[in-house]
Amino acid sequence: MKPKVTVIGSINIDLITKVSHWPKPGETIICHEFLQLPGGKGANQAVAAARLGAEVVMLGCVGDDPFGEFALNNLRNEGVLLNYVDQVRDFDTGKAFITISEGDNAIIVVPGANLACTPEWLAKYEKVIAASDVILLQMEIPIPTLMEAARLAKRYGVKVVLNPAPFQMIDHDFLELIDVLTPNEHEYQQLKPVLTDYTGILIVTRGEKGVTLITQDGVIEKPAIKVKVADTTGAGDTFNGAFAAKWGETDSIEEAVDFAIIASALSVTKIGAQSGMPKRDEIDVFIKEWGGRH
Repeated sequence: MKPKVTVIGSINIDLITKVSHWPKPGETIICHEFLQLPGGKGANQAVAAARLGAEVVMLGCVGDDPFGEFALNNLRNEGVLLNYVDQVRDFDTGKAFITISEGDNAIIVVPGANLACTPEWLAKYEKVIAASDVILLQMEIPIPTLMEAARLAKRYGVKVVLNPAPFQMIDHDFLELIDVLTPNEHEYQQLKPVLTDYTGILIVTRGEKGVTLITQDGVIEKPAIKVKVADTTGAGDTFNGAFAAKWGETDSIEEAVDFAIIASALSVTKIGAQSGMPKRDEIDVFIKEWGGRH
């Protein structure tokens, strides 16, 4: 039976411009490449989990606009269940305006309909959360909603994973509701002041340096898998979606971490965030041929 992963989070459209140089204040320049791609950390992680064999339910909001339809069609095509995604009239679909130049990027996020994901909105989906094996959260919707989702999950014995990105400081009351916290190394440093009494599991992702797994039993360093890197976009979202999918079918945190490391490594061998995310058969082939690592 497929594990049931409920992703509660953002659904965005990425509007990407590639330019030859950064414009100065008041300057108008010509964009030589424009892309419109599905995005949002919630949607990205939902796609990753669905491709890797989980039954994925998405809880979120989009606008009643063409961008919303574009985002929903993409998720539908990936096999994500959308019965509980609302199209709201008072907001436009969330957008990320991304400019790429000189090997770097600048991003402006307009949350839009993601702000309609309020605790009151979430309350009507209590039964969806209760029927889940794992809920997967990020921080592109309001924190009070995330806290309410974690409270509901705790009430029904559902596993709770929080990817604290994009970074916002969280308090002890919220942390007590989280079973697994998955910061990257920069987010981990920022969170240290509130982690002193945290009794859950920490999984710190460190890119090419691997993953640090911190439990009450100690610290385990997991090396990264060496691959030919084409694009690191979406590697973190792939890791989180893969971890939730695997943890939904096993009680072994270490097994779920190893699975997620393989998935994120394979994702960076392809171009694009969602487009680079691997499917379950690719993971199986890798494990068969390489024993999971090389």
